[in-house]
Amino acid sequence: MNKIDLNCDMGESFGAYQMGRDKEILDYVTSANIACGFHAGDPATMRRTVRLALGKNVGIGAHPGLPDLVGFGRRPMEISPQEAYDLVVYQIGALYGFVKAEGGQLQHVKPHGALFNMAVKDADLSEAIAEAVYKVDPELILFGLPGSELVNAGKKASLRTASEVFSDRTYQEDGSLTSRRHETP
Repeated sequence: MNKIDLNCDMGESFGAYQMGRDKEILDYVTSANIACGFHAGDPATMRRTVRLALGKNVGIGAHPGLPDLVGFGRRPMEISPQEAYDLVVYQIGALYGFVKAEGGQLQHVKPHGALFNMAVKDADLSEAIAEAVYKVDPELILFGLPGSELVNAGKKASLRTASEVFSDRTYQEDGSLTSRRHETP
């Protein structure tokens, strides 16, 4: 049976800088992609967001990104598959710790921003991400664009996958997301 999961990126505040309206949005979503500290978020924000999501019975996913706080993880970086593996394991582990400490269970992984977009077309990078997810917990669901290398790699690694569509973005003819630099209102 197909299921629609309405999810949202959350936990993107950092220190004194508050982003988004996580508490209010949790009334309308079924899962949350929580920033894991590389592109946004910090330990206190992760803990608070996990508590809020659990309190609203919202599924929790790790939202690992590139180590790019200044660019909000939206700038592509040249990284090797091994580096991708390491940063994904590290970030899933960080969020997993908070989820477990609060008595919850991690549900999924959805790469953020440039990491997500790079994985759409890069099979080696996608395989490293899928392997990282599988080795942390083979029960986690890996989110990716329909028909992307990331979804293919997830299936190849025997992970459950979810094909994600963005209601607030435009797409290119090949199915990839239009760069935010080229979108028009």
